[in-house]
Amino acid sequence: MTEARGSAGPNGETHARRTPGTPCWVSLMVHGLAATEEFYGALFGWEFEPGPQQLGPYVRALLDGYEVAGIGQLPADRHLPVAWTPYLASDDVDLTAETVRLCGGTIGVGPLDAAEAGRLAIGSDPSGAVFGIWQAAAHLGTGITGVPGTPAWNELLTFESASVAKFYETVFGYEEEPVVSADSDYVALHVDSHPVAGIHGVGHALPRDRGPHWMTYFEVADADAAVAHLTELGGHVLKPPRDTAHGRVATVADPEGARFSLTQNPR
Repeated sequence: MTEARGSAGPNGETHARRTPGTPCWVSLMVHGLAATEEFYGALFGWEFEPGPQQLGPYVRALLDGYEVAGIGQLPADRHLPVAWTPYLASDDVDLTAETVRLCGGTIGVGPLDAAEAGRLAIGSDPSGAVFGIWQAAAHLGTGITGVPGTPAWNELLTFESASVAKFYETVFGYEEEPVVSADSDYVALHVDSHPVAGIHGVGHALPRDRGPHWMTYFEVADADAAVAHLTELGGHVLKPPRDTAHGRVATVADPEGARFSLTQNPR
């Protein structure tokens, strides 16, 4: 994980339209919407309000009145992996979706309008990792960062970084910065010379039941306390809290199996 922060105000607020390629939103599609609201509400202090319903029942999570994430209900007959999905900003989602296809990716949903909020598509890169594309209108994306309960970072876990990094660079215009290490295959993706996401090649360490996938990191005040609370709420610990160069990090899953990470900033 590489440290990065969005364009936040003095209290963590973000208001401006994101530069194309910048992660601007995270969304989760689940089978049990009410139970999932209860879990994340207790874990992060989120409250919820209805959002656009184009893809079925959908709520936006709020922290101190700011929108931070979305959670939707999967149709009963759709047996898809339950996973957090980052949305990457675009000025023209239709053009971006076409570029995804031309570069070897696929588009599974859209492009379609989400009421007055904006326009979206959901696609996957050539390795199969799913991501969203968001063209903002009324809804600019995550409204606050840099405080506990908010998305802090998005990282692609894949077999190897080089080829898939070229895909994202071509589609979204990222600048690449390989992290030189004898024992790590990592590329930081930059927008306007600022790191916004990472690609981590982990080879056969990828979970067999998941394959390449994006991982969202959520900020917490105390990683150990958050992990203990998560297990009390019915979540699962995949990697217990550990110290890294960017703070204390744990990898966990919610009761439906959606994987995410908790990160505590260094003190």
